[in-house]
Amino acid sequence: MRTVNETDLEHLRRCIELAAEALAAGDEPFGLTLVAADGSVLLEERNRVVSSGDPTRHPEFELARWAAIHLTPRERAEATVYTSGEHCPMCAAAHGWAGLGRIVYATGTEQLTGWLAELGVSPSPVRPLPIREIVPDLTVTGPVPELAQQVRELHRRFHDAPSQRICHP
Repeated sequence: MRTVNETDLEHLRRCIELAAEALAAGDEPFGLTLVAADGSVLLEERNRVVSSGDPTRHPEFELARWAAIHLTPRERAEATVYTSGEHCPMCAAAHGWAGLGRIVYATGTEQLTGWLAELGVSPSPVRPLPIREIVPDLTVTGPVPELAQQVRELHRRFHDAPSQRICHP
């Protein structure tokens, strides 16, 4: 596993900002960016599951679909996806099928499922599996311990809100 550098941290911090935007809009706090090999940001996305009413509309899945349409196979393979939270199995599979490159995530599935259990949130209807169990040859970096508390706080705020919402892990 590669370690994160300052550029990775910069992109992950932006993902957390996007996750906070999702939370402010009433959605679960997930955000991500797609970065080209030259370092340019190709796409930013945030969660819209609650506002769209579609529980499959995870931002990671949307990003994979966008990349499959707009980028060449080589551009996809050389790109990096930065995300506030590790992909769920559905999104990991989309990432693999689209041929996207490295994933860097701030917090992992194991962390999130632990936090949600502590908050009394019902388990996801889909088994939470690490990305590598879905796409074994993918280069994956994460979690990043120094960002965990920020992401945890966003999830706590979401689940402490007056209405219970759909869970995304």
